[in-house]
Amino acid sequence: MDDTEKQPVHKRGYGVSTVYETLRNEIIELKLAPGSPVDEQQLSDRFALSRTPIREALVRLAAEGLITTLTNRTTIVSNIDFLGLGEFFDALTLMYRVTTRLAAANHQASDIDGIRALQLQFQTAVEARDVLGMIATNRDFHVAIAEAGRNRYYTDLFTRLLDQGRRILRLYYSSFNDVLPRQYVGEHEDMIQAIINHDIDAADKLAAAHADQIVSQIRSYITADNRQTARLPL
Repeated sequence: MDDTEKQPVHKRGYGVSTVYETLRNEIIELKLAPGSPVDEQQLSDRFALSRTPIREALVRLAAEGLITTLTNRTTIVSNIDFLGLGEFFDALTLMYRVTTRLAAANHQASDIDGIRALQLQFQTAVEARDVLGMIATNRDFHVAIAEAGRNRYYTDLFTRLLDQGRRILRLYYSSFNDVLPRQYVGEHEDMIQAIINHDIDAADKLAAAHADQIVSQIRSYITADNRQTARLPL
């Protein structure tokens, strides 16, 4: 048997997906620190792949804003814009409120089934202390609420904000040592009930309170943990 026959057979795109998912998770989990270099040759050696799938994976990560190519062509893990957090939080809070209000006004019965299913997945991830699962299902839960509001512009904007804020959300869960208090899981349940009841005012208030506690917790964590902020360049 020659060397070619000994090689494992993978489906087309296998290498790209493996590199992309591994690096994406490491960036979101902050295992790859913001500002750290991303070297194609090192990645090629690490994953035992040619540079072609490595480059394709890096293109996908760049499209999500997780890596950045500098003017000198050096590629790094994108920095977290702590100086711009105020504007980010303002936009995020507004989108929480707008999308939840619209869902209360415009949802259909079938939307609730999907939202509830995602809430169950989120709760399961919380109980398992599966941080990547928590981040992913929280994002999908709020996107589903936005979709139930039936304004694609708001949905698109909110989705971008949620995606951009994945590393910030990682800091949020870190502030609880990845053990999210049950009351915050319950906030999702309260929002679902307000949507079901078509209670626009209650949906607005619950979404605002939900966003406010997240923002407050993240701000407190960043301020208190000087070592964390020192490791995360602006």
